Amino acid sequence: MRHLAIFVLIVLMPVFPSCKYFKTNRLFGRKAAAEAVLKAKRDSTRVADSLSEVKDQLVALENEKIAEARKADDLKMSGDNKYRYNIIVGSFITPEYAKKYAEVYMNKGYDTKIIKPEGTRFELVSAAASEHFRDAVSRLKEFQDTIEVQAWMYIKK
Repeated sequence: MRHLAIFVLIVLMPVFPSCKYFKTNRLFGRKAAAEAVLKAKRDSTRVADSLSEVKDQLVALENEKIAEARKADDLKMSGDNKYRYNIIVGSFITPEYAKKYAEVYMNKGYDTKIIKPEGTRFELVSAAASEHFRDAVSRLKEFQDTIEVQAWMYIKK
């Protein structure tokens, strides 16, 4: 009988644990593990969502930066000057050539602009501009004598 009581106690110990180890690992351990897995999934989803939001914001900022750079480049090189008479030192179909040629004159100290007339594929490189016809003619003669023999005047309408 004594052995039977010990046997019953040994069998019932895992079923009704009084030890903290058995409570956490046997009965409640599965629930805690499932909750831990669920919490980890929520955390990873939250982190992934926040990373995708940050990525979208960075892409939007980069697109805005590119758009502003294009706009500034267009304003700088599109002949946005208010002057009507422009002294042209070169005309190009290829925009890259026009930009490089404008940089050459800009490095020489001239206020260069690239003018894109409507109805043509050419881009005109202006090295100087004037609002008055007489000033433009005198500057053109000066350019033809000293800097560029083939310079000509473009009158903006």
